[in-house]
Amino acid sequence: MSGFGDGYVGTAQDAVKIRRLEKQREAERRKIEELKNKSADGQPGLLQFGSSTSEILETAFKKETVGLVTREQYVEKRVNIRTKIEEEEKEKLQKLQQEEEELQMQKRKKRRVKGDPRLSFYDDIENGSDEDDFENQETQKKNGPIKLGKDPTVETSFLPDREREAEEQAERERLKKQWLCEQELIKNEPLSITYSYWDGTGHRRVIQVRKGDTIGEFLRAVQQQLAPEFREVRTTSVENLLYVKEDLIIPHQHSFYELIINKARGKSGPLFHFDVHEDVRTIADATKEKDESHAGKVVERHWYEKNKHIFPASRWEIYDPTKKWERYTIHGD
Repeated sequence: MSGFGDGYVGTAQDAVKIRRLEKQREAERRKIEELKNKSADGQPGLLQFGSSTSEILETAFKKETVGLVTREQYVEKRVNIRTKIEEEEKEKLQKLQQEEEELQMQKRKKRRVKGDPRLSFYDDIENGSDEDDFENQETQKKNGPIKLGKDPTVETSFLPDREREAEEQAERERLKKQWLCEQELIKNEPLSITYSYWDGTGHRRVIQVRKGDTIGEFLRAVQQQLAPEFREVRTTSVENLLYVKEDLIIPHQHSFYELIINKARGKSGPLFHFDVHEDVRTIADATKEKDESHAGKVVERHWYEKNKHIFPASRWEIYDPTKKWERYTIHGD
């Protein structure tokens, strides 16, 4: 019995039909062979293979007319037997022709379509059982074509998925809004700053601002606080006041929030601590950096320009966020 050659990609129903037709033809051939073998052994009542229709008719007529004596019975039996044999032969011929046409049709489909043995379901079509295919056909007749779904065991996270991407984008937007709200709350938190107005000597003060305030906003508040006491502060503009923290002049546009979240470092200490504290460790360890925070200085620009070549102003330089200070150096106060 012929099988399916490489490259067949017809449907499972086509494969079932072809196998069924081939099985039926094989059964017919076996029956004919059995008749031949029995006739060759001389068994009575069996015809030789290849006998003509007239010989078949004559043999059957002899069996049916044993013991008949009247002419009418003789003629009637002969007509009936001939009619019966002709009808059987005609039905068998029609059946064989129909099966042959179906088989030829399947072979033509097979020649037209070139299969791909690399398909994951190729082996299932080639080796599937007739019983399972028959059950699938019956199910499809009742319920319509079988719809293939996703295999939940297959990893598909790397594939584009519009729904998943939309969900991820919505989640990112939600987290972004949540983060912005939290940052706004932080910016509105009060911040107490210890500073020293420097005109050659220090005049220490404490003022409260918001963490989100800029250095310019802080200096405006300082001006209002110092104006009653220091005439030069009262008569100058905010743009002419400088804020010096850890030997760095912090430009007006930077905010305390920015210094805090970036954990900015100065030349002589951290820029994100605005209180004043010294390292209280009793044993000095040269391998560990001191944890000290010094009061920032508020300076009038005219004084700075006149004294910038003299210590401590000679140590001051403009704050650059891109410049990293690996270790703190000695602070002059």
